[in-house]
Amino acid sequence: MGDVSMTDVRMTDVRISAEQLVRVVGEWRRPGTPLVAALAEAVRDAVLDGRLRTGGRLPAERRLAAALGVSRGTLTAALTTLRDGGWVHTRHGSASTVRLPPAAAARIAPLSATGEAGAMDLRQAVPAAPRAAYQAAMLRAAERADPVLAQAGEPGPGLPELRSLIARRHTDEGLPTRPEQILVTSGARAALALLVAHLRPRVAAVEIPTYFGALPLLRGAGARLTGCRVTGDGWDLDQLDDAFRAARGGLAYLVPDFQNPTGALMTPRTRRAVAESAARHRVTVVADETMRDLDLREGAESGAAPPRIRRALLIGSAAKTVWGGLRIGWIRGPAGLIGELCRDPLCPPLAAAPMQQLVAAELLGDPMPVLLRRRAELRRQRDHLAGLLAGDDRWSFTVPPGGLALWLRLAGARADAVAARARALGVEVSPGPGFAADRTLTQYLRLPYTPPPSALDRVAAVLDAAYGP
Repeated sequence: MGDVSMTDVRMTDVRISAEQLVRVVGEWRRPGTPLVAALAEAVRDAVLDGRLRTGGRLPAERRLAAALGVSRGTLTAALTTLRDGGWVHTRHGSASTVRLPPAAAARIAPLSATGEAGAMDLRQAVPAAPRAAYQAAMLRAAERADPVLAQAGEPGPGLPELRSLIARRHTDEGLPTRPEQILVTSGARAALALLVAHLRPRVAAVEIPTYFGALPLLRGAGARLTGCRVTGDGWDLDQLDDAFRAARGGLAYLVPDFQNPTGALMTPRTRRAVAESAARHRVTVVADETMRDLDLREGAESGAAPPRIRRALLIGSAAKTVWGGLRIGWIRGPAGLIGELCRDPLCPPLAAAPMQQLVAAELLGDPMPVLLRRRAELRRQRDHLAGLLAGDDRWSFTVPPGGLALWLRLAGARADAVAARARALGVEVSPGPGFAADRTLTQYLRLPYTPPPSALDRVAAVLDAAYGP
């Protein structure tokens, strides 16, 4: 799957009227901000959230200036700013068209995490879509959608093509899997929600810290939570066995591959210990593999994939490797359990849309072009942020072998206080208690390294100011 040029996938022949643009940008004037800057920013924001379609042709400048209530000089200057940034393209003798700049299209982080669209929001450690590859996949999926569109579109276990593709991937990594052992869902959280609702555990063992989205799902199902400690250096095996003992007959939710948020990678010895403890205490292990592909170790491309926990139910997702907006997740388990899940009343509402599955099949059929680039950029950005923060007595961290974030331990400061001061300086970060089932970890912060190096410079500067001397 190669990249395509932006002109291959850009929308064309869309006219934007002056009245429509005025309606789209809304109340764009801001006290204390020059008109040119405020208008340019309003147009950028409208492009980013989809209110203004890329490829749309703008009306004549005189007509647009009158509709906006500004001088033509002001409008011309705003368009020049947008043109210089790649947001507007003008050919001599033709109308100007709205575009998404190549830098925005190719970014590893959404604009909300870079500060280019205002405050920098790092509370979600998420990548942006690989725009050109994604749009090309949508076009290919649309071209061969006739068989899918001829069906009723009712939810099911997933398109046979996608189930086979996911099963083959597990098999290629040393875990023989048949398509009937795969259930496709609308994301990893949907997969976990379905499993929890079906298994109804009274007690669930979780890592401390863990993925914050899992905690409300488990609590909402009535499960009592018991925790085991994880740091950037790994899992506490004594606490893990204690947690499994407390969860006897219940469920354990683990993220063994580049754990969220610590980035830790579970060793083969720990995986064996997990399997033995689960068998001893009759605990069903749910292993979340959402981060599995984000292996940032040198030589990861040629090395073997990490081993899996024996007899664990596996959850996968395209959210981190492709894009969170591609609502595709899956469960890998025994065929009998997959059949039971398909008959669960919650399965249809949590199923993935057929057209999204077609797009996923296009992207996951040959994921390496996107994945190799993503790994290279994340590795570079991880090392950049780690270099900025290293050697400072005010905090400590372990450079993670994969994942999306640094897990920072503050020395002598509360994370919520530092996060509040960082917010006042325009950067939103997540303090540790949100990742802890027992609301501990008050001295920890999660710092995603998904933004580009220039934005990470700002993150480090804000952290420095927010912590204080």
